[in-house]
Amino acid sequence: MKKIVINILLILIIFVLLCSVIFNFNSKSKADDKGDEIKTVKVAEVAHSIFYAPQYAAIANGYFEEEGIDIDLVLANGADKVTAAVLSGDVDIGFCGSEATIYIYEGGEEDYLKTFAQLTQKDGSFIVAREKNDNFSLNDLKGKYIIGGREGDR
Repeated sequence: MKKIVINILLILIIFVLLCSVIFNFNSKSKADDKGDEIKTVKVAEVAHSIFYAPQYAAIANGYFEEEGIDIDLVLANGADKVTAAVLSGDVDIGFCGSEATIYIYEGGEEDYLKTFAQLTQKDGSFIVAREKNDNFSLNDLKGKYIIGGREGDR
């Protein structure tokens, strides 16, 4: 598990670095203690997720700043809000499903989003309990209620 998290973290760091090189972000810059320029990249995420833990760890541990990038992470609460923030220029990058890109493109808009990377393949879900169960099976859920992470998940 630790190896998977480290690999995801490295992929995420490379992803953001490539984005900062490929795209000319119209964002603020500042200098670090050594006088080197630090580029601010504003990122909107659709939801806080354990699957983004490598990103959160990289931000908290200063890995982006070591590479000259200051991440300004904002929660947009929904793909529609992430899409609107990217299209309006309020953020540089948006993390959300590709469905918003498809809707805008199919709507005939001239200014549409470009999907250029995939972080997760499926929406992540977990089953958690108050007490540890070393021999868990799906049969243990019979007759139980599961609370979804958002409206409609139940």
